[in-house]
Amino acid sequence: MLKITLILIFSFLYSFQVSAAEGLIISKSRFKVPHTADRFKGIAQKNGLIIFKHIFHSNNARSAGKTIRPMELVIFGNPKIGSELMKCSPTIGIDLPQKLLVWQDEMEQTWIGYNHPIYIADRHHLNKECRTYLSKIADALAMFTKKASGIE
Repeated sequence: MLKITLILIFSFLYSFQVSAAEGLIISKSRFKVPHTADRFKGIAQKNGLIIFKHIFHSNNARSAGKTIRPMELVIFGNPKIGSELMKCSPTIGIDLPQKLLVWQDEMEQTWIGYNHPIYIADRHHLNKECRTYLSKIADALAMFTKKASGIE
């Protein structure tokens, strides 16, 4: 009975962590933050995405005299596709290029997260015609993050 109770508690806590923010896809990584972010960048570039910026939040906090757990943000995209989406709805430019956050929690577990492309499309009321790329983008991001996190 104790085993079942513990499993239910951990399942609840895990599902809460994974669904912590609306529209956010979150998964675990086997690797530390820097390695996960670098793996994602390499995979993304090999698949034709451009890495626009890699922001080291932890280093920036340290330069301001603050300490936070390891956290890095990768800003990436495909201008060809992004431009088409912005033709459909200029406001989507606030969410493009896309971002991927890699962070470490208090248990030293590394997490990787990004906004789901369909969530972004819904937020900006893209019509059916403008959504043609989105399922492919969502599938690609899921595959890239799975590979980057070493959990395939």
